[in-house]
Amino acid sequence: MLKIQIGWTLLALIGLFATACQDKQPKSEEVDIEQTKAPVSVAETTEKDDKVILFFGNSLTAGYGLDQDQSFPSLVQDRIHEKGLKYTVVNAGLSGETTAGGKERIDWVLRQKVDIFILELGGNDMLRGLNVKATEENLRAIIDRVRAKYPNIPIILAGMQAPPNMGADYTNTFGGIYPKLAKEYDAGLIPFLLDGVAQVKTLNLPDGIHPNAEGQKIVLENVWRVLEAYL
Repeated sequence: MLKIQIGWTLLALIGLFATACQDKQPKSEEVDIEQTKAPVSVAETTEKDDKVILFFGNSLTAGYGLDQDQSFPSLVQDRIHEKGLKYTVVNAGLSGETTAGGKERIDWVLRQKVDIFILELGGNDMLRGLNVKATEENLRAIIDRVRAKYPNIPIILAGMQAPPNMGADYTNTFGGIYPKLAKEYDAGLIPFLLDGVAQVKTLNLPDGIHPNAEGQKIVLENVWRVLEAYL
């Protein structure tokens, strides 16, 4: 188990995030799913016999504020190419997405082939102080739909952590969702997606929330430590 160090500054984080989501991004509940962009393959070339790794998440997955090739899913694709592996990475990140929005979007995303599914949602729920039980149930519903469509594919959960300023009960309950679901569904677990990046000024964009290009490289390593075993 990775050692997780968390040192969030809650008030600044929530304030900046609220501004980013409300002023710059549509609320996920208001998005017309049929009119959003299709998931984007970040491979330069896609062979028809490649297996597909699908990253399903929010702005962290989408690479908010960066060029597409700087997002951590793109960096995963680069490493796959370096190792000569036959996988195509698909980035299905949507900025502002909550677990409720993801639950509404998942069936549309699953229209395509998927061989490994990586679920990165819940951070927006936490920053908005949404009910933890609802977040857990939404994540469970997403996993259930993936398993119904693709019963035998690996699923990996990208864990998130709530800052201690939100209170011990909320922090512990929210953080416990991901290991609980990973155990329940025999899924892989990235303990904390932003481990080593959260609250490090030089590794984040000016909003203090989203990893910059250097931060994305650390997120890549957090993901790769778990993903590699499934390739």
